[in-house]
Amino acid sequence: MSRSFTGAVARWSRGPRRRAAVTVASVTAAAAALGVLTGGTALAGTGAASHGSAGKAVVTRAAIAPSLTAGRGADVGFAEQEAENATTDGTVIGPGRDAYTLPAEASGRSAVTLQPGQYVDFTLPAAANAINVRYSIPDAAGGGGRTSPLNVTVDGGAKKTMTLTSQYAWLYNLYPFSNDPAADILHPDYWVTECACVPQATTPAPVFAKPFRPNHFYDEQRLLLGRTYRAGQTVRLSVPAGAAATTVDLLDSQLVAPPKVDLLAANVLLFGADPTGRRDSAGAIDKAIAFAQRAHLKVYIPPGTYQVNRHIVVDHVTIEGAGSWYTVIKGHQVDLTTPAAGGTSQPEGPGGGSVHTGVGFYGKDAAAGGSSDVHLSGFAIQGDVRERIDTDQVNGIGGSLSDSTIDGLYIQHTKVGMWFDGPMSNLRITDNVIVDQIADGINFHTGVTRSAISGNFLRNTGDDALAMWSEKTEDAGNTIDHNTVQTPVLANGIAVYGGTDNTVSANLIADPIREGSAIQVGSRFGSEAFTGKLSITDNTTVRAGTYELNWNIGLGAIWFYALEKNIDADIQVSGDHFLDSTYNAIMLVSDFPVKDLYSITGVHFKDIRVDGTGTSVLSARVKGGATFQNVDARNVGAVGINNCGSFNFPATGSEFTVTDLGGNDGGGTTGPWLAPWELPNTITCDDRPAVVPPPAPSAW
Repeated sequence: MSRSFTGAVARWSRGPRRRAAVTVASVTAAAAALGVLTGGTALAGTGAASHGSAGKAVVTRAAIAPSLTAGRGADVGFAEQEAENATTDGTVIGPGRDAYTLPAEASGRSAVTLQPGQYVDFTLPAAANAINVRYSIPDAAGGGGRTSPLNVTVDGGAKKTMTLTSQYAWLYNLYPFSNDPAADILHPDYWVTECACVPQATTPAPVFAKPFRPNHFYDEQRLLLGRTYRAGQTVRLSVPAGAAATTVDLLDSQLVAPPKVDLLAANVLLFGADPTGRRDSAGAIDKAIAFAQRAHLKVYIPPGTYQVNRHIVVDHVTIEGAGSWYTVIKGHQVDLTTPAAGGTSQPEGPGGGSVHTGVGFYGKDAAAGGSSDVHLSGFAIQGDVRERIDTDQVNGIGGSLSDSTIDGLYIQHTKVGMWFDGPMSNLRITDNVIVDQIADGINFHTGVTRSAISGNFLRNTGDDALAMWSEKTEDAGNTIDHNTVQTPVLANGIAVYGGTDNTVSANLIADPIREGSAIQVGSRFGSEAFTGKLSITDNTTVRAGTYELNWNIGLGAIWFYALEKNIDADIQVSGDHFLDSTYNAIMLVSDFPVKDLYSITGVHFKDIRVDGTGTSVLSARVKGGATFQNVDARNVGAVGINNCGSFNFPATGSEFTVTDLGGNDGGGTTGPWLAPWELPNTITCDDRPAVVPPPAPSAW
């Protein structure tokens, strides 16, 4: 979702605005430590000559024990191992959750920095013939990225070299960001927390250290090892002499199946496609699609790298690759001579105002009837998007696709992995991997109905990883189920903006970084009202609840935001686990200018586990109310309920009512989280309570 904050952002307390925890001085220190201009690396924490247990494979999910997330998230084909749990002579950085630092954007909020000559060793937990490395290397001095080698050996055998790049990382400044570390502040008419001011309305004008707000540090790269190695063998990643300091976040290892072969299909090679990637293959793929439609065949794209620098328009066609590790559709971002005309007024709509094009598979615009009966599977889409331009249609998959399926794709370095503009219905998105996006992962935008996003893995998105946005026309009857979301750099893991009868279930969301959290239910961005029922069931969040820089407060792991309308549908939050929340587990909030206009009601929390909060279990900053039943909490860092209501502080109590339906047990440092004296609407308002870091989550 687009993020725009114009003018001054209203403060929450009635007293003077307090300076944010991220000050100009701390940004300067962070930038210097990150070594944007010097090639150094942030070292948060102490180094060790050897870290981890030699020969021991530590496999985690969301950087915690897999038993704590059982039955939730995507069933992926790889084992994820955190570098901080491996054996290394490098330096462990973190843990840390402060935005604009390398640890904060790492999975589990820790990583390992390797100087030239240093290594990190991962013990394979199972047979593998492929690895994926998530890493960060410094930006070039003037921005734009650089490359650097990383050596890979297994048990001291033959060396392979990966060429790492930071060309798709390192953004700076205010939304929608800059690639230039020396850029002046992009929006001097916005409220800026670091100076507690609107710069253009301030005398003397504030001076901001450069680079300002560096972010989006990590990228990842896959490598086929050339043979299968057995469990217990050691994969060593080492930085050669003369290379850049390299921060390794994690390693995924996998046993990739042989390439799929389909002889009864329209093979794109027969139509002139070039599997070496030297020549553009877009025209050949178009010809194969046209032939397959006439002959009622599938299209098959065999192993190879195929250069495609524009949209492939798909309708009534099945396109299969040999597998996402073997069939790669890769393209450049191309300047358009004139901006593309669009079928919608929205900047991320179908083509409206695009100044670039790039590789992507697109259904026809909904205004032109859309596409249907499209089935895409078994290939990778790798784009070349290095800057965020919201008008650009440079997404991996786009347009309108009804009665269609998308399965087993790998999408990297596009703006949005998949962005759909309805009306459209009955789309199934399953078992895809989407990483390293400048903006969203998958977005159901405008009138998407009876569709499902399930079993997908998303990491390092630059905005909401998964979203349903009911702008102008509601999304209805959709399901977001059993997906894993890790380290969304901006905004939320899963966001629902309006709509009716939608479900968010059994997902695993970990480590949101800033200006959002794990799950958001929001009346904003021009969305239609929530109606019918919204079910948020059996999800697990880990290390969620970020610092909202514009408001200078901490968010809940799940947060409800009434900005443009009341939220008054039947919302059932049940069976969810909120683990190691940085601030609150649950937040219900409105914006200060509309605090007396909009309310949140009809929200019911049942059978919830809260294991660790930095502050409260519940933070209420809106009028309305919610019910609570069998909400069990432990390791709570502040008073269980931070009830500010709508900040009018009437003598009758808060404008937000808490209804205890029984079975709400446990608490923390101040006693039971839901104590009788807090009911039904005691004002317990502490605008910015002290944060007490909780212990690591454990078996309940």
